[in-house]
Amino acid sequence: MDCGGKAARPGKAGTRGGVLFSAVALAGLVATAVAPSVAEPGIAGGHDPFCPPEQSSAARTETERDRPHEITAEQAADYDRQLRAASRDSQAPDDSGPWTVPIVVHVISHEDGQGDLDDAIIDRQVSVMNKAFKGGYGGADTGFRFTLAEVVRSENSSWFDRFSRHERDIKSRLRQGGAETLNLYMADLGGAVLGTATFPQQYRTAPKADGVVVDYRSLPGGGRTNFENGYTAVHETGHWLGLFHTFQNGCSSPGDYVADTAYERERPTGCPKGRDTCPHRAGEDPVHNFMNYSDDPCLNHFTEGQGQRMAQHWTAFRE
Repeated sequence: MDCGGKAARPGKAGTRGGVLFSAVALAGLVATAVAPSVAEPGIAGGHDPFCPPEQSSAARTETERDRPHEITAEQAADYDRQLRAASRDSQAPDDSGPWTVPIVVHVISHEDGQGDLDDAIIDRQVSVMNKAFKGGYGGADTGFRFTLAEVVRSENSSWFDRFSRHERDIKSRLRQGGAETLNLYMADLGGAVLGTATFPQQYRTAPKADGVVVDYRSLPGGGRTNFENGYTAVHETGHWLGLFHTFQNGCSSPGDYVADTAYERERPTGCPKGRDTCPHRAGEDPVHNFMNYSDDPCLNHFTEGQGQRMAQHWTAFRE
């Protein structure tokens, strides 16, 4: 799944667990399932869309967003090749935007009431996503807008407590819409994972696996220390729209495949000032970028290049 998801620092008991990778997302997912090609099921790696390959788990100590599902340089290159190939066969994206993404929110809760988020919190999460992708916290307006299409509530303690174990069944039963519909699942992902996501390239071979999963405590005011601004959904949606982590490929070219994000050797912890892990490359580490692993209060923007790359993925795989 994301393979670009975020992993969370262990955090306090009872709070959500963490991260980007991004998951299948080339950059960071953590513990869920992934679709091939980018640490995801089936695209390039030939793995089951819901079962990521064995990887060593390494959530950053005390403050990790995620790592188990980061994609390899080879997987990232394969996803990029697929994007370029698809782009040659598709119409160039309309740079003016905006592009509206319908969201179906799946609230999975425990029979004791845990995780049964009210509509106001869900509305706040969607508002945070719209503000972030519009450049409202800083940075570029990516052109993407989100509209809440439906909220589906499922009371199932097993699904809530062990989402990854039941992910195939959950998504097979609940997922709605086509490639253009963002299915956002919320459950208790434990103490090490904040969220996971699939990449656009994975939809063709594993449509039911498509979507974003976040720990319910990562929503605005959800109670996850350092990760409760609603930015986990922003981060994972960035993967869902094709972005890698900013530290993809470290200091080596082509980095995260976006020209206006500085190279970064490794994921950050907290919100480091003046961090420059690739001193021979221009610019300090993009610790404030939504596709990084910094704490939520540290994150505030996407770049124009990231907006363009998301638009390319949208036109090639989701529109």
